[in-house]
Amino acid sequence: MPALSATILATSAPPIPTVRGWAARYRGAAPLLDLTQAVPGYPAPEPLLARLGEAAGSLASTGYGPIDGEPALREALAADATEFYGAPISPADVAITAGCNLAFAMVMATLGGPGARIGLPTPWYFNHAMTLSMQGAVAVPIPCRPENGFVPDPAEVAPMLAGLTALVLVTPNNPTGACYPAATLHALAEACRAHGVWLVLDETYRDFLAEPRPHALFGAPDWQDHLVHLYSFSKAYCVPGHRLGAVLGGGAFRQALLKALDSYQICPARPAQAALTWAVPALAAWRAGNRAVMAGRAEAARSAVAQLSGWRLDALGTYFAYLRIPADAPDALAVAEQLAVETGLLCLPGPFFGPGQARHLRLAFANAEPARIAEIPGRLQATRLATSSSV
Repeated sequence: MPALSATILATSAPPIPTVRGWAARYRGAAPLLDLTQAVPGYPAPEPLLARLGEAAGSLASTGYGPIDGEPALREALAADATEFYGAPISPADVAITAGCNLAFAMVMATLGGPGARIGLPTPWYFNHAMTLSMQGAVAVPIPCRPENGFVPDPAEVAPMLAGLTALVLVTPNNPTGACYPAATLHALAEACRAHGVWLVLDETYRDFLAEPRPHALFGAPDWQDHLVHLYSFSKAYCVPGHRLGAVLGGGAFRQALLKALDSYQICPARPAQAALTWAVPALAAWRAGNRAVMAGRAEAARSAVAQLSGWRLDALGTYFAYLRIPADAPDALAVAEQLAVETGLLCLPGPFFGPGQARHLRLAFANAEPARIAEIPGRLQATRLATSSSV
């Protein structure tokens, strides 16, 4: 057989299907408790679903659209972002994408390419590292410590920026849930500027922050020369299957990005764009209510883990709990596989999130109601780990 791509072959296997493959060996009576994937644990509202159906059946949605998204949705997101960040953001600096993962891939294709060195704080989002591997770029680990809540220390990061093309930050973070303080973001942005490094800021989960205005980076008059921002509609509007995201960026970067948009996506799916143009302003109150729902689930996860001896919650926020396994337990890969096979609890082991994560598990609690989150202690205690701390 002819050869396959060397960069694809060097890329790690998708983590979530791997863990769900372990669950195929589960023989327990209780239903699976799947905390592998960050999906909304409640449905989109009926008016949005109705508009999605209507737009999908419209002849107007069957043709190609603008490569950077429908102007009306770009205007709606620009207005929403302007209100959220307290700084003017123009529709001309908004590009709609076929999901935020593809947004990241197109941004990296625009900024980096083969051999480019891209800083990723660890633990990192696995799809970011996978994308860089496929593109022949180099993911440079930027270690974050649990004692700092997995928030990067600007003083430690600054010397590591030399030779990088971009620094990628995810806040609220996946996998830890950590929210980076404004002072940290501003210090890192200034360090990137000083080193001639792009700052790529992924705020997929920004709609679940308790308060708006998490930073003032868009207030800089020349932010388009240094900052690229990523956003996802999937979580806030409960439409991950419709694959819509966005890139905020301007100037020369945006002109170059258009080449990637045209080649990678041609245009984002038009029915979802039509429905979300209505939803962005119309569902503001509904989105605000969901922040309280997520806060309640986070508290349920905190309470569940507090019942356990030997396990430690190192970080928690938005969609995720980052849990340290007992000191005398096996490594996280073995623990996660045992949990899936023996107890039907599915979660992602730390090594999927980069180097130095062998003692952690990620629990994506957002997709489970509090009654199911309450099952976590029993499932963790039921597995036959090589430790006395978990029983």
